[in-house]
This record gives sequence, C-alpha cells and structure tokens, in this order.
Amino acid sequence: MAEKVDDYITQGIYGKKETKPDERRKFLGTLRERTVIALTQAQVRKPGIMKEVKEAMTKNKQARVYLNGHIAYRDISKYAKLASEQHMSFTIVTNKDYNSDLGLVLAYDYAIDQDDIYVQEQTKVYKEANQTEAGFKQWMKKIFRK
Repeated sequence: MAEKVDDYITQGIYGKKETKPDERRKFLGTLRERTVIALTQAQVRKPGIMKEVKEAMTKNKQARVYLNGHIAYRDISKYAKLASEQHMSFTIVTNKDYNSDLGLVLAYDYAIDQDDIYVQEQTKVYKEANQTEAGFKQWMKKIFRK
C-alpha cells in the first residue's frame, strides 16, 4: 500500500512516467518505431511538398501527422493542408523545453518498425553564381557586339 502512495505522490510531482522521453522529444511526441516517414526542419521549409511525403500520406491514411510548432506556420501549413485533403488528423507540437531537428513525422499509434524513415536529399548540381553571371555578360556582349 505504501508503494502505491509513493508512486502516486511521485507521479503528482514529476508527471506521468513515459518510456523513452528523449526519443519522444525528438520524434515530436511519438516513437521512432511507429514512424512511417520523417522530414528535417530544413526539408519542411523548402518550397513545395515533397513527393515522398505525399505518397506516404496516400498509402497510410490511418497514420497521424506531427508538425513541429517551432517552424513558421507558412512553412508547415502546406503539410497541414495536405493532411486535411487526405482526411488525416494532424497535430502541431510545440515543446518549449526542446526544439527537435525534425519538422514533420508521419506515425501510427502502434509499432510498425520501418527501417528507412528519413527522406534523403536529392543532390542537384547548381552552377555557381559567378559562372552564371559571366555567361550572362558574354551573352550581352554577343548581342551588343561590344
């Protein structure tokens, strides 16, 4: 009986016991083993919606979308709108003590233990600004012959 009272008092002081609190903070309140797909904050801030996320939402209608509340609403609103269009529930998570490096997590309420959850960056080769500028100057010289 005394153990139950001690547990009750401890829970009242420190809050409900959670499994893997660090992992829950990183994955916006859920666990890695429940995650279908995850995007970093930088990926969420990019213009447009990543096709991998759209495909994952289409295939996993019963999952929930968790969005990082530390990101500007203009950046996460496109994913919130997509979740609404897919008739999925979403949650904007803001933890005042911790800012996760993840910006979006699509997860179930139960473990699915998917191996590859992170969307890899597509590497594109961009010309350097000075090369583009030099090309523009050469083009202008051809036109005006100077």
